[in-house]
Amino acid sequence: MSVPPQAFVNKNKKHFLGIPAPLGYVAGVGRGATGFTTRSDIGPARDANDVSDDRHAPPAAKRKKTEEEDDDEDLNDSNYDEFSGYSGSLFSKDPYDKDDAEADAIYESIDKRMDEKRKEYREKRLKEDLERYRQERPKIQQQFSDLKRELKQVSEEEWSAIPEVGDARNRKQRNPRAEKFTPLPDSVLSRNLGGESSTSIDPGSGLASMMPGVMTPGMLTPSGDLDLRKIGQARNTLMTVKLSQVSDSVTGQTVVDPKGYLTDLQSMIPTYGGDINDIKKARLLLKSVRETNPNHPPAWIASARLEEVTGKVQSARNLIMKGCEVNPSSEELWLEAARLQPRDTARAVIAHAARNLPHSVRIWVKAADLEQETKAKRRVYRKALEHIPNSVRLWKAAVELENPEDARILLSRAVECCPTSVELWLALARLETYENARKVLNKARENVPTDRQIWVTAAKLEEAHGNTHMVEKIIDRAITSLSANGVEINREHWFKEAMEAEKSGAVHTCQAIIRAVIGHGIEPEDQKHTWMEDAEACANEGAYECARAVYGYALSVFPSKKSIWLRAAYLEKQHGTRASLEALLQRAVAHCPKSEVLWLMGAKSKWLAGDVPAARGILSLAFQANPNSEEIWLAAVKLESENKEYDRARRLLSKARASAPTPRVMIKSAKLEWALNNLDVALNLLEEAIKVFGDYAKLHMMKGQIEEQMGKDEDAHNTYFQGLKKCATCVPMWILLSRLEEKLKHVTKARSVLEKARLRNPKNPELWLESVRLERRNGSTEIANAVMAKALQECPNAGRLWAEAIFMESRPQRKTKSVDALKKCEHDAHVLLAVSQLFWTESKINKCREWFNRTVKIDPDLGDAWAYFYKFELLHGTEQQQEDVKTRCKTAEPHHGEYWCKVSKEIANWCFSTEQILLLVAKQLPVPT
Repeated sequence: MSVPPQAFVNKNKKHFLGIPAPLGYVAGVGRGATGFTTRSDIGPARDANDVSDDRHAPPAAKRKKTEEEDDDEDLNDSNYDEFSGYSGSLFSKDPYDKDDAEADAIYESIDKRMDEKRKEYREKRLKEDLERYRQERPKIQQQFSDLKRELKQVSEEEWSAIPEVGDARNRKQRNPRAEKFTPLPDSVLSRNLGGESSTSIDPGSGLASMMPGVMTPGMLTPSGDLDLRKIGQARNTLMTVKLSQVSDSVTGQTVVDPKGYLTDLQSMIPTYGGDINDIKKARLLLKSVRETNPNHPPAWIASARLEEVTGKVQSARNLIMKGCEVNPSSEELWLEAARLQPRDTARAVIAHAARNLPHSVRIWVKAADLEQETKAKRRVYRKALEHIPNSVRLWKAAVELENPEDARILLSRAVECCPTSVELWLALARLETYENARKVLNKARENVPTDRQIWVTAAKLEEAHGNTHMVEKIIDRAITSLSANGVEINREHWFKEAMEAEKSGAVHTCQAIIRAVIGHGIEPEDQKHTWMEDAEACANEGAYECARAVYGYALSVFPSKKSIWLRAAYLEKQHGTRASLEALLQRAVAHCPKSEVLWLMGAKSKWLAGDVPAARGILSLAFQANPNSEEIWLAAVKLESENKEYDRARRLLSKARASAPTPRVMIKSAKLEWALNNLDVALNLLEEAIKVFGDYAKLHMMKGQIEEQMGKDEDAHNTYFQGLKKCATCVPMWILLSRLEEKLKHVTKARSVLEKARLRNPKNPELWLESVRLERRNGSTEIANAVMAKALQECPNAGRLWAEAIFMESRPQRKTKSVDALKKCEHDAHVLLAVSQLFWTESKINKCREWFNRTVKIDPDLGDAWAYFYKFELLHGTEQQQEDVKTRCKTAEPHHGEYWCKVSKEIANWCFSTEQILLLVAKQLPVPT
């Protein structure tokens, strides 16, 4: 503390007298005095532990408010500071004393000094920014300054000739109470002329004189009445002519081009849709990068592209050219500069680039692309090859522009400069004659001994000239040579080469490659499995010759494997000819004589070709190899019955019953007699069969159906009843019995039969479906809905029930039900068929066709789907689409489906083909509603 000067004059006087007390000083506190209070004091001088005296305290409300203001702290994120946290200063609640004021003054002086040091640079920077801004966006006053200066040259006459500014207000404001006139129609004028309705004016009347020029002598005035309608037409014609004059020039070209006008308007819209502040930040950042490291080409390219995106193409060009000056050895910068410039300027830029970088392939290619004439392109490429003779890309581009003869000469030079380029060698071989091509390929193998394409091309060359015996040798030598040179024999790569060879028509080469590499690197125990996968992969890729070669090699290793023969036979059946299939099957039955399927496939192939005696011969050989074979007996019976040789069929069946009495043989025997209307004979056969094979359900069902046909309903009822005792799990027989009861008007009994069937066969959707339909047929819709609800609870994943449930709903609810059905049974053909029908009812043709295709793809054996699809195409498709569905159905040969089986199993249709059944079912099907 500084001592006042008066203290040195009077030494008896204390030095602290006359000085204000320190902040917070209370007299007497040191010796224990608490002081005293008056009403004018803010508060007493008392110890912190004393009881408070609230006599002079502020009012309660005010005090509470002050405390709240002190304690309330703003915790908003916008008030957060990384250094001091929330609420700004950490010491805002402490008293502000002299030390704080002195510190603030010192800091303020430092800030002021620092600000003065930066002031000159800041003002200069601000001035530059303002000037640049004024250049980019000048004021309107500056834009018209030159016009203002020219005003001094305006004379008095010109000044007085300037028209006065018109009234800018609209007509309502200028004439607030203007009179309104309503033009009268022509009919009023004509009615008031002479009391009668007419559409013309008498030229002699007074009204005609109102029209200027009508009666004026010397004018070509038309004689006769003046037609008001013609006046209106003439007015329209005149307006059309005026409009044409406005829109067309003398030469006939439209002055106002609407498309061009719209294009100009579009060009005025900024192409960049981002924030302008982002552009400014990016521009500033890129400028900093350029100034920091001017030898960094990506910075210049990014800057130019930023300007290009924002629509400032000229600025982008200037930037990129400046970058090229700074970095003349940057290939990327020159190419970007050529891209941004127009074609003529770009040619000059790329020429400059080629002088700076004569060994850049991309610059020479760009230079050739900028040329429009082929001759100029050739000249560029030849100039480029003088500088870069070992560039394969330049040689290829140059060769593509030449005719075959010049290309051959160029390629002969190219392979000298680039002896390791396989593509150039192969291109040269293709252009040469056979003898020269062989020499070229030999040279290529010497220069590139590790490439398989040269060997494959040599094999294709030999095959193309008929030397098929050389193909196998070349491929074998290729495998040996490549292995000797350390090249790995990759099966996948060689298989791809084989597929490519097949696509190019070199079948022998493809087969030779397959035979050479198929066993490479395969363990003996994995051979069959791996080769079958290879064959399937080739077939899926459409390389059927490769698949044949795989099967052929596999059969040479495993000649007695029936599964391989079957796969090969199916391949020939789908993608081969009948002759190739029959040849394969002959070899198959020679190696696998006990395989019934192979014999039957051979016989069926002959039968479909119309050669019935050959089919019989194959089946007789099959009998010799497989005596008492049920399949062969039945195939022989079918062959004879299809060709209407019923006596032969009967004899065959009697022999079969004698030698191999199986249930299927008995059923075929009874069915033949049933089809030929020998019902009593059929019943006798079935009764004999039931005695031997009593637990075979089809025998009971066939017997009952024949008895129903004969009108013996009681016998049929008894037959079904006896059959169900032995075959209680046969669902079709329960359904037949319930339908018989319904036919006899015993609906209650039919219902009880189905309930009993559901007890014996729980969770069976067929029985639930029949119960629902029984109720619907008898008009009990509510009961049918209740039964359907129970059915879906017991069988939630039954597609047939969901399909029925969809069409039991009202039309607005069907879509919701179909969504539920698809959630439960996404891949069920019956549900997909129901959804297809739903789209059909809504006339959504394309969607319906798409869903029908999906249905038949998921389950091609569902005949009902094919029949509905065909009926849909008959109503909404073309002949091509109808034939396509029919062909696909014949290929699929479906056997199941409610409507399909109803027609196909009808005894009168027992000889119908798939196409005939399809037509008949489609005719009987109802259109979904």
